[in-house]
Amino acid sequence: MDDCIVIKFGGGLITDKSTMCTPNNEVIDSLVNVVADCLEHNLRVIVVHGAGSFGHLRAKYWKLNQGYLPDYDFAPQDDCQTQEEAVSLVRKEMLTLNQIVLDAFSKSGIDTYKLPPHEWARNTGSDFEGDIIHLFQQNNLVGITFGDVVDCDEGVFGILSGDDLVVRICQDIPNVKRLIFAVKGVDGILKRPPELADESDLIKRWSPSIEYSGVHNSEIDVTGGIGLKAIRGSEVAAGGVDVFIINGEEPQRLLDACKGISTRGTQIFAD
Repeated sequence: MDDCIVIKFGGGLITDKSTMCTPNNEVIDSLVNVVADCLEHNLRVIVVHGAGSFGHLRAKYWKLNQGYLPDYDFAPQDDCQTQEEAVSLVRKEMLTLNQIVLDAFSKSGIDTYKLPPHEWARNTGSDFEGDIIHLFQQNNLVGITFGDVVDCDEGVFGILSGDDLVVRICQDIPNVKRLIFAVKGVDGILKRPPELADESDLIKRWSPSIEYSGVHNSEIDVTGGIGLKAIRGSEVAAGGVDVFIINGEEPQRLLDACKGISTRGTQIFAD
């Protein structure tokens, strides 16, 4: 069986987060080229992508991550009056972004299949309900899924993060060797906020209990979603999978990480 790698395309990487529903097609095409190279090296690839400016802004406004809030006094938007409408719209926006990603793969001659979580997953967190092994069994195609609004036993609905999806995929799919988080604007986990950091502030090896140059991880900058990636990544690393956070705007680094070649970034370890 071919070795499998899982790549998480960060939502902020593949979209313009400052403008509603705007993809970064140049970056998406670059990521597709990396996947194409991996396939040529006989690696099986599963892709999970984030939301970025598709879904994220609306989901945040309507507090969809908190579930159904019947007593909360939301100010209606022009195109959305209720949380229920927001759920429907966010799902549609995510399908739109997913189609953009699928089209980029198709343009490069890569066969894919999509797995929208609201159609097959229930509940949130990495212990969500969903038959990963059965759904992701098409080894000869690139499976693509994404963070989504899913139905829940408690709270009616909630957000199943792509960072939670990758945990289960890496745990349930046989022969996963590497998980790569491709992120925007940083080379990995930093000792200081990105706007203050220089090249020496990259933490090349991180685990939840790390002390780095006398600075405990509680003081390390893990804002902008990198904190969840780090924690989820350590869960995956506990199962023997190599986990990296890599600057997704540096395609050669991303490709090297996918192929197991040492490169600039942060490797995540379990405690």
